[in-house]
Amino acid sequence: MDIIFSLLTFFSLTLLTIGIVNPSTVIKWKKKRTRKDVFQFYGCAFIGFYIISTYLVPFNQPEVLTSKIQNISSISQSISIKSKLAAPFNNIKDKYLSDHQSENVFSHTVENTPSPKGIVKVHYIDVGQGDCILVENNQHYMLIDAGNNDDSKLVLDYLKKQGIKKLDVVVGTHPHEDHIGSLDAVINNFDIGKVYMPKIINTTKTYRDVITAIKSKELRITPPKVGERFRIGDATASILAPNSEKYKDLNNYSIVIKLTYGSTSYLFTGDAEGLSEKEMLGRGSDLSADVLKVGHHGSHSSSIIEFLNRVNPKYAVISCEKNNDYKHPHKETMDKLEKRNIPVYRTDESGTIICTSDGQTINFNTSPGSYTYPR
Repeated sequence: MDIIFSLLTFFSLTLLTIGIVNPSTVIKWKKKRTRKDVFQFYGCAFIGFYIISTYLVPFNQPEVLTSKIQNISSISQSISIKSKLAAPFNNIKDKYLSDHQSENVFSHTVENTPSPKGIVKVHYIDVGQGDCILVENNQHYMLIDAGNNDDSKLVLDYLKKQGIKKLDVVVGTHPHEDHIGSLDAVINNFDIGKVYMPKIINTTKTYRDVITAIKSKELRITPPKVGERFRIGDATASILAPNSEKYKDLNNYSIVIKLTYGSTSYLFTGDAEGLSEKEMLGRGSDLSADVLKVGHHGSHSSSIIEFLNRVNPKYAVISCEKNNDYKHPHKETMDKLEKRNIPVYRTDESGTIICTSDGQTINFNTSPGSYTYPR
């Protein structure tokens, strides 16, 4: 039907354009036409084709391809997506990094949120002054960050204790040591499905170690694509940031992910600061979430008022170390959370925090922490 509609519209617009440009061309359709009439006819035909292909049948747009992907055969799917959606990871020239091929983009892509089955567990693993979050549902797992370099044994032991052999998705939110420090150890010790990292290179040994681990396992890095969705079991994850290609601060390259399970939702923000939060607000992203992993360990650089208002969380989680050198969490952030009566769960006070959802209700393995802050 789309093709028939397009052809009819094409011929209609062509004749309309011809009639506007030179009515005599239409009148002379059955009569002898001059060379000028012929040129005008084909010129108008080209204009009509351009209008159709650009505005009425925009098959070059990824969102249209995504909506039609279910109706395309596997062969044509592979050909069309590779030709239309290849977006090279230009900042990385090493052959083992992803060129954002279609099989990476769509391997977990979903159209509808499935009905909840079982429970979703979100483990905010206590790695001191760093981030490490494990998401699980129906024996499918996503790891977001992996703490510091010195946390390798802690992280590996924790994951093995959960009986994990494969991580479907691994996310290095941004290339700071307190987020990707033990990511190389994780990659080396587990079967890995897919690796997300932002399109920014760091020159540190920590970053190089992660890249080496990825190369040794013959994996590819998939850069985040805002709007992309994928599943972890029956839970749906959506990428909300970063929304720009370049930032002055590495924190704003943080991959922000929203996880939805039934009527419950979680927001994982890495170290995204106010600038990234404003970009998400400006984009009109659905930021509402029941549980907010507070950005940048509770720093005053994150959690701007407008962002908190849009997320409107029922609970907040802060990952930070007791008596840390940065004095996280900061007073400004804690005051905002207290003013809104949002219960705060803190790894510096409670250790590892485990949050469970059956798709309707959310429960924690510990009591809420305090609104105090280092002075």
